[in-house]
Amino acid sequence: MNRKTKRFGLGAILVLGLAAAWLHMADKNYVYKALYHNFADIDDHLIFHQRKIEAPESAQPWPLASEYNNLRLPTDLQRLHQDLESIAFVVIHQDSLLYEQYWDGYSEESLSNSFSMAKSIVSVLLGVALQEGAIQSIDQPVGDFLPEFKEGRKANITLRHLLWMSSGLNWDESYSNPLSMTTEAYYGSNLKKIIKRLEAVEEPGQKFEYKSGDTQVLGFVLEAATGKNLADYAEEKLWRPLGAERKAEWSIDRPRGSEKAYCCFFSNARDFARIGQLYLQQGVWQGDTLVSPEYVQASITPNGLTDALTNETSDHYGYQWWLLPDYKKQYVFYARGILGQYIIVIPEKELVIVRLGKKRGERINNHPSEVMAMIDAVNKIVP
Repeated sequence: MNRKTKRFGLGAILVLGLAAAWLHMADKNYVYKALYHNFADIDDHLIFHQRKIEAPESAQPWPLASEYNNLRLPTDLQRLHQDLESIAFVVIHQDSLLYEQYWDGYSEESLSNSFSMAKSIVSVLLGVALQEGAIQSIDQPVGDFLPEFKEGRKANITLRHLLWMSSGLNWDESYSNPLSMTTEAYYGSNLKKIIKRLEAVEEPGQKFEYKSGDTQVLGFVLEAATGKNLADYAEEKLWRPLGAERKAEWSIDRPRGSEKAYCCFFSNARDFARIGQLYLQQGVWQGDTLVSPEYVQASITPNGLTDALTNETSDHYGYQWWLLPDYKKQYVFYARGILGQYIIVIPEKELVIVRLGKKRGERINNHPSEVMAMIDAVNKIVP
């Protein structure tokens, strides 16, 4: 080894050592995990601590439609599933299982990451808490539940602002930056510490700006309001009443820690479809009102705020649900995750579509292109 090479090697070691020391002193050791795993995966329940959500003993299997799996998907949709590496595709029509298909060794039993579909589930749970009186109004200040929101500009933030993604908090919604709040929340071990660091930098209720931190705050509000962690509350108020067939899991930041409310609810396509069916039925399941119809309707109504990205009026987001309010004369709403996880609801045709997979396509006007492709394909086979 010549002298120049040796000096370069020593310099690199010194730089790495200084970087490691800085990460440790800055309490950012989660970066090692982020760099090792590189990007979030649908099977990340294998690398995180999980809290179980048990299925009821009296499960309610989906009735099979008379045409169950007799329909043939259009060729372009099959090609789309292959290109985007789908692992599950389920269609519920008129409260019955019409079609299902699985790929790559996954099945109706396989757990898969919801990613940000969990945001819609948190919205449902808040509607449940409202129905039960644990929360009095979505216009309640967050400070009624979390002490760190009682003072300063954060005292102006209400639950509605969080539901609309209009809190004005300085959450950094970056997926590629290993030092971002989103990366720290996903790979780190102290969600409450991250939330306490947040500052209100804009007036709430003025702009729609997608921030996972808003949902995480809602998760902590639900804990404070109900006295239960999110997984236990979801099990009691959703998974059991909905008659889920399989257990689910919710990732937590550390053993006995907090759920990652903004993501990481693990289930299967059949059971995810129950969330869509509940909202298709205006919050009523087998005669029981789990969520008030008024809240459901408000959830799927555009917030009408200025979109921070486009400066145009937002017609595509409600209470943590994505909206297609006039897609080919159909009102469509859906939950979505970063790698193409979807619960799509088409009320006019009593349809719920669930797609789980490893990739997402390009966006067209705020919506992933495959969402429209799936809607178009299913509309063809279900007149």
